[in-house]
Amino acid sequence: MTVAIRQIGLCFAGEVDGVDIRRPLTSDEAVAIHAGMDRYAVLVFRNQDIDDAQQLAFTQGLGDIEHAIGSSLRAPSEYRLPTTFADVSNLDKDNTPYARDDRRRLFAIGNRLWHSDSSFKVTPAKYSLLHAVSLPSKGGDTQFADMRAAYDALDEETKDLVEGMVCEHSQIYSRQLIGFFDLTDEERERFAPVRQCMVRVHPVTGRKSLYLSSHAGGIVGWPVPEARGFLRDLIEHATQREFVYTHKWRLGDLVMWDNRQTMHRARPFPANEPRDMRRTTLAGDGPTAEQASAAVH
Repeated sequence: MTVAIRQIGLCFAGEVDGVDIRRPLTSDEAVAIHAGMDRYAVLVFRNQDIDDAQQLAFTQGLGDIEHAIGSSLRAPSEYRLPTTFADVSNLDKDNTPYARDDRRRLFAIGNRLWHSDSSFKVTPAKYSLLHAVSLPSKGGDTQFADMRAAYDALDEETKDLVEGMVCEHSQIYSRQLIGFFDLTDEERERFAPVRQCMVRVHPVTGRKSLYLSSHAGGIVGWPVPEARGFLRDLIEHATQREFVYTHKWRLGDLVMWDNRQTMHRARPFPANEPRDMRRTTLAGDGPTAEQASAAVH
């Protein structure tokens, strides 16, 4: 069956037909999916009755994966899934929802802020693929913001200002925004800030996008209060209704997004209900500063 994609968001996001994730990807399907990601930035695959092995095989058919190591407060002895998956559920290793005051749950509430996956790593993520295994009775939507459209809508003065700008990203910054300060010395060292370019150029389309995230807590060369005020204004601009697609999950959905071109956030849901979401992640191509340098030359 031929891969077909129809737009479902206001200015981006597409729903895919003609792909059965239970089967190995053909080369033509992989090419079509990458082309769809270049155009739509978010792709939705409905009714995918798959297991973890099939999700992982599908992801690896598109590129090299990023392992989920050291990016949450789960200790290795508490992992529910192998490191080929990022466990973004609210469940402990016994598949029980975390207590409301569990620090692992409180840390994960930071995912309700607008962010880009792994922007706090030296080499940030390329694609994220999230599969809905179990859902709460209400809430838990995921919203996506098109950072290409957000860049295009900037005035020329602001475009000039952000060109060449470098930001510092850390999960310490994003968790401070929600009042979470309960980090050990080891965790603070692990989440030390990394530098990312503010403007990214897509390697295929050449289109520019803002690279924003709640993890961004500083701008190199700027006083912190001024930087954080500017970043807050930019995120407010980038998440206006006309730039946002809201995904209302159904069981079996697999949603795939390009972290280079979008931000996203999870929405609240009942704390005592399970929300089992399993994410595989495609690794990025390298530090964004190196990519920017290569684009110039």
